[in-house]
Amino acid sequence: MRRKLLLPSLAVLLVLPLAAPASAATWEIDRAHSSVGFTVRHLVTQVPGRFNDFDGAIVHDPENPAASSVELTVDAASIDTRNDRRDNHLRSEDFLAVEQHPTLSFKSKRVAALGDDRLAVTGDLTIRGVTKEVTVPVEIVGTMGGKMGFATEFTVDRLDYGVRWNRALDQGGAVLGDEVEIRLEIAADRVEPEESGAGG
Repeated sequence: MRRKLLLPSLAVLLVLPLAAPASAATWEIDRAHSSVGFTVRHLVTQVPGRFNDFDGAIVHDPENPAASSVELTVDAASIDTRNDRRDNHLRSEDFLAVEQHPTLSFKSKRVAALGDDRLAVTGDLTIRGVTKEVTVPVEIVGTMGGKMGFATEFTVDRLDYGVRWNRALDQGGAVLGDEVEIRLEIAADRVEPEESGAGG
């Protein structure tokens, strides 16, 4: 199964702009043209959902990918499966427990080039207050003017993050699958470095 990546939490600060090498650029996520989505099995079909509120930034150094980084936050309460009753259940203690854990987040630790505009990004993924190290594949979709596109998809086991609610079926099996497939389509705007002011 393809691995996917979940980028989580609001108000992300990236600590690299001043320390980054000259070839590196910082890119802020354009939420209006980006998506953080997921699917999970319900009975016999895959049910899609998304998070509507998220923020983050990426430092990309094409000459030295190892100097790149990403940090993202997602507002857990912004979960949206187009069903209010289900969404309220997903916000509850049975699932994301958004009052105790208002954000999901991803913060990279290291980046490796895979060739052909592909990267392997390893970092800490935090869901429901539980942090696990994951490695996810990221594709650099392209650059046009001051905008850059990134895409990633990966799978997580929700049980690893303490999301354990389920219901057994009389005929065997369970209502929900354990694997959650995550897909991000990210458009990001280049952040121009601030010019140092003149003295005096």
